[in-house]
Amino acid sequence: MPRGTLEVVLISAKGLEGNDFLSSIDPYVILTYKSQEHKSSVQEGAGSNPQWNETFLFTVSDSASELNLKIMEKDNFTNDDNIGEVVIHLDAVLEEGSLPETTYNIVKDQKFCGEIKRNIERSYNADDEIIGGWQQSARDY
Repeated sequence: MPRGTLEVVLISAKGLEGNDFLSSIDPYVILTYKSQEHKSSVQEGAGSNPQWNETFLFTVSDSASELNLKIMEKDNFTNDDNIGEVVIHLDAVLEEGSLPETTYNIVKDQKFCGEIKRNIERSYNADDEIIGGWQQSARDY
């Protein structure tokens, strides 16, 4: 079964619209690829234009799929608010090996809620074998 690593660099967002009227937005992002999930750091007081520059790794184990980004607003006294979401189709990165730095629209209830910027690359372990454009590890998983 093909195996590899999907490297996602969460760069920044801009124009985020939060629900807190009296304070600035404290955004973070939940990144999900299949059943794997990572959470960025909370950018306290970053407002509508946070900068993360954080890298997340996902194990790729079969055909192309989607990467989901859920942009959240951290609240201290209530549940965190969902600012919006982005779905990134990974067909191109799995075929080409990488995607250039790209900006995506954040949407909630079919309404534009800001933009998020990321970079994605596919890589493999050093002892992996290339098979049909993918690399397959000789190790047992």
